[in-house]
Amino acid sequence: MDEHLEVLANIPQEDRATEVKDLDLDQDSLPIERALGVQWCIQSDQFKFLVNIQQKPLTRRGILSMMSSVYDPLGMLSPVILPARNILQELCRLRISWDDAVPEHLAQQWSKWMEELRQLSNFGVDRCFKPPEFGEAVKAQLHHFCDASKTGYGTVTYLVQQNSSNQIHCAFVLGKARVAPLKPTTIPRLELTAATLAVKVDLMLKKELQLPLSDSMFWTDSTAVLKYIANENTRFKTFVANRVSTILQASKVQQWSYISTQLNPADYVSRGQKVSTFMQNQVWISGDFNLYDFNLYTRLCQYGFN
Repeated sequence: MDEHLEVLANIPQEDRATEVKDLDLDQDSLPIERALGVQWCIQSDQFKFLVNIQQKPLTRRGILSMMSSVYDPLGMLSPVILPARNILQELCRLRISWDDAVPEHLAQQWSKWMEELRQLSNFGVDRCFKPPEFGEAVKAQLHHFCDASKTGYGTVTYLVQQNSSNQIHCAFVLGKARVAPLKPTTIPRLELTAATLAVKVDLMLKKELQLPLSDSMFWTDSTAVLKYIANENTRFKTFVANRVSTILQASKVQQWSYISTQLNPADYVSRGQKVSTFMQNQVWISGDFNLYDFNLYTRLCQYGFN
């Protein structure tokens, strides 16, 4: 940001924006801008999170209010928010009234979750999808990862770009986490629901990003989902048939491939993470696993297509 400060220093003080008019550029940091609850640190050009939740009574109503005050429209904190949603869902399962005190064990879980949120003040996500020195991208592609567990399901999307020097850069775009329904559902069905969510996200992002994109890639660690999608003969029950239809209307079979659970970043949104673990997670935001090998990640895996 030094170059930006030099530009600002050359602008007469009376012509500067109100926020930086009286700024001492030799000592002061650039201000943090806020838009729709998201903080933008101009100095580092990152989105930041300053979680300052007003304490409410430990009731179902109070917990819902406190959880909703963590505004995260891009799902950057999805792995962290899921455990709180699981607590709220458990209160629903126990049929706790809106203004009744929550059971002691859930109150302890909630208090621990709230206490850990303070660590998020050190968390930041680059605003730009590529570093300044990267230059113009000659190829760009969305990679969607989906996963499900007995506690939740979700998807995470990365934008992979390649420049004229064949350098690859991967950037976090969007994360979504959902709690698993209270009604018992098989894991393959939840995995299929996560895959359906991934194609819906793909349609939305291609419309909103307005970038020249190659065909998106979709990744799942469920071979059952891949076989559902590749099937051309079996007639499925309504639940499966509807979701397979949605997937095939928005994507081609060749766009789907297998990824091992150990490499699947969507595992974080399906199971959730403690804040302390999340803060050490180098994969979630950077996508720093095998996405940097463009050839590897545009090659179909054999699973489900034989």
